[in-house]
Amino acid sequence: MATLGGIHDSHSSNQNTADIDNLARFAIQEHNKKENTLFEFVRVVKAQEQVVAGTLHHITLEAVDAGKKKLYEAKVWVKPWMNFKELQEFKHAGDVGDTPALTPSDLGVKKDGHSPGWQAVPTHDPVVHDAAHHAVKTIQQRDSNLTLQEKIKELKAEKNELRDEKQRLKAEKER
Repeated sequence: MATLGGIHDSHSSNQNTADIDNLARFAIQEHNKKENTLFEFVRVVKAQEQVVAGTLHHITLEAVDAGKKKLYEAKVWVKPWMNFKELQEFKHAGDVGDTPALTPSDLGVKKDGHSPGWQAVPTHDPVVHDAAHHAVKTIQQRDSNLTLQEKIKELKAEKNELRDEKQRLKAEKER
């Protein structure tokens, strides 16, 4: 039984792991909406929960921001009996380093499926071909997201310039 108000590690059952991943994805989606960003979920690094009027989930997660992996801390408040879920906090917690922004899931690798390091694979194997295609597609999609994000910033700047010009013209007309 959890202590009211005390923070403790989340349970590690498969169902709970999926639930925590979903909460982390929710946190990123909400943050992206609120801050107009394009962060992409990578994985949950640490998950704790606190019993309040519902459960406050403290999640340390890894996300890709502009092609770089970064750590974030999110707090998601959940009241399941009210069908209520709300992002309470989302903040940068550090950089992951200069590692590439690819994850094993990008390559279709299953956890504990293979030993680390280079391995010989048959080049004409459809599974290998699909994994390579998926990796290339993911990288291209991330690049296009970055380009899209840059374009959005440019359009916002142009919009502000047009607004300023409109106000200047209006002020001149009133003189």
